[in-house]
Amino acid sequence: MNLERRAVWSRSSVRLRLLAGLAVLLVFGLTASTTISAFLLEDFLDKRDDRTLRDRADAVAQVVAHGPQTADADQLAALLGPPLGVVAVDKDNKVLESTGSATAAADALARRSTTVPVGSILTYDGHDERNGLSAIRVPSPGLTLVDRTPTKRVIRPAALVLCIDTSIDDSTTGALIKRQLGLVAGALIVLLALASLVLRLGMRPLARMARTADAIAEGHLDERLPTRSDGSETDLLAEAVNRAFDAQARAEATVRSMAADTSHELRTPLATISGWLDLHRQGGVSGPGLETALEHIENEVGRMRLLVEDLSLLARLDAGRPVEQDPVDLTELAAGVVEDAQIIHPERRVALASAPPALVLGDAGRLQQVVRNLVGNAVQHTPARTGVLVEITLDRKDVRLRVVDDGPGIPAQDLPRIFERFWRAEASRSRAYGGSGLGLAIVEAIVHAHHGHVDVESEVGVGTTVTVLLPRRKGQP
Repeated sequence: MNLERRAVWSRSSVRLRLLAGLAVLLVFGLTASTTISAFLLEDFLDKRDDRTLRDRADAVAQVVAHGPQTADADQLAALLGPPLGVVAVDKDNKVLESTGSATAAADALARRSTTVPVGSILTYDGHDERNGLSAIRVPSPGLTLVDRTPTKRVIRPAALVLCIDTSIDDSTTGALIKRQLGLVAGALIVLLALASLVLRLGMRPLARMARTADAIAEGHLDERLPTRSDGSETDLLAEAVNRAFDAQARAEATVRSMAADTSHELRTPLATISGWLDLHRQGGVSGPGLETALEHIENEVGRMRLLVEDLSLLARLDAGRPVEQDPVDLTELAAGVVEDAQIIHPERRVALASAPPALVLGDAGRLQQVVRNLVGNAVQHTPARTGVLVEITLDRKDVRLRVVDDGPGIPAQDLPRIFERFWRAEASRSRAYGGSGLGLAIVEAIVHAHHGHVDVESEVGVGTTVTVLLPRRKGQP
């Protein structure tokens, strides 16, 4: 079973969940539509029946109001109009006559009509007050009803109870509900089929993305998710995943490069140590030569120790471990570094420009390492006559540290790689000074750990400026 079929039949697949959610919404919406339609129809029919009853009641009241009236069955039927039934009662509420739909429930209508105010409409179905019959009671003193039969029976009702059969309306509403339910079922099937087709078409990009991701997982690391640059959600997702794959590829390349560079850096001191030890075992080192061998071995061990410490520091910073948050005067710290450089390199022009106190929050030891690495790089990798100036200025939100030299500068093509680990513009000279190519990488990592920013500007023949921005301590004037 291929990936797409597996996704279709999986109970947790996005397509199935979307289809189920859509089905629930459709059932709810169509059922609600049917219910509302039935309710509105029933309400319309009830109001129509009530209006009919009231109109006929008003017509009877107007006839009676003109004085004594005599009418036969035909005249009464013309007055009331279809489809009404009539129950005529005397002053004791005894049924005198009933016609039409009122015949079967004449006694009940006569009795119940007295329980509601005159002019109010009651409903009756034989058991409780619902929708079988609707009736209204109309007083009719002075009205005489004459029977056309040979007996010519005369009836003088005290009131007429007019009623209308609502069972037809109920059956109409029921038929509507049944038809609507049939339509709902048919519409639901059709809409779900269309929705399934649309989802299948819409989910194709995700299926292609899944196949590509499987290919990448199988080792085709150059593969990337297909994109159409149309701004759709799936396209944005594909671009985001591609960026993640690119970042992972860069990280893996960095790890491989660091492993290769680290082994390369360790190879030289290890070879030196191994060479002196082999020479000693062969008896080629004795007397004063032994002290020389031990001194060389000690120097190479120091280089290895420095490299391991730098790598350990970078690993801790890469892990995102928080740094200390103590108040640090960057001006005082830089002054100490400049004094040390003046003592170690008395022939160099290393100076600190006059600067006010510059308080930041951070780890004093790490920030001192930043200044020491920047000043050390400027001193070690420039000619002897090159001057080095350290400047500290305050912005509204930042403290700006600049280390400026007027040396030969760095070529423009080398600037993008200046913070790469183990990268050297002049590898041989850097090793001569004992550098490992991690100094500026450590500077960048420490500055970022303090939520700052570092930048390098250089021009060949003019000099180099390294700028570090660190957030000022809140509350500092």
